[in-house]
Amino acid sequence: MIPLRDENPTRHFPFVNYALIGVNVLVFLWQLSLGSEGDATLFRLALIPLDVTRGLDLADARAVLTSMFMHAGVAHLLGNMLYLWIFGDNVEDALGHFRYLAFYLAGGIAASATHVLLYPSSTVPTVGASGAIAATLGAYLLLFPNRRVVTLIPLGFFLQVARLPAILVLGMWFVLQLFQGTLSLGMDQLGGVAFWAHIGGFAFGMLLGPLLRRRPAPTPYRADWGRW
Repeated sequence: MIPLRDENPTRHFPFVNYALIGVNVLVFLWQLSLGSEGDATLFRLALIPLDVTRGLDLADARAVLTSMFMHAGVAHLLGNMLYLWIFGDNVEDALGHFRYLAFYLAGGIAASATHVLLYPSSTVPTVGASGAIAATLGAYLLLFPNRRVVTLIPLGFFLQVARLPAILVLGMWFVLQLFQGTLSLGMDQLGGVAFWAHIGGFAFGMLLGPLLRRRPAPTPYRADWGRW
């Protein structure tokens, strides 16, 4: 299933979410501008679990953050930004701008920590915003479970567009990550998708997202005067 948009209007302009999308796109354009040096730069700024488990230093701590804004290709970037564009604005609306930014970055760190914990000896460079975005999806699932998501569903040679509740769309996404992540356990040198980073980020979002939701403004007190 491919989500296309959600039916969940926001009350405030999501400038942090748009800024995150913009930074990811700009960083990718910068990667492309490096030409033949791009792969070496990607390797230097990516998260490598073995480097962390051998002893965390300043470069490794930096890589946890820089890896969240780098992507391995156009499809990788577009897929991540689609999910961030659809679901991130509402989570920002619920948490508040600056709290959402802190939540997003912390979600990315939690996702990276989960990946390192499960693959401590891996030397495969890991990049992408999907761990932080998975945290956003986890928060959205609990904050807006019944909101409708316009979803493209491939049915063999046919495509069907349906309005599905977020709990179904995101719940199935998580189950797929969990299934594929379980199959990949023990394969430290396996490249491809970092499923356990997605799982860790999603769980982080489910735990912290609802707790960080800002309280609604109190209703002004108005006395009701009776007649005698």
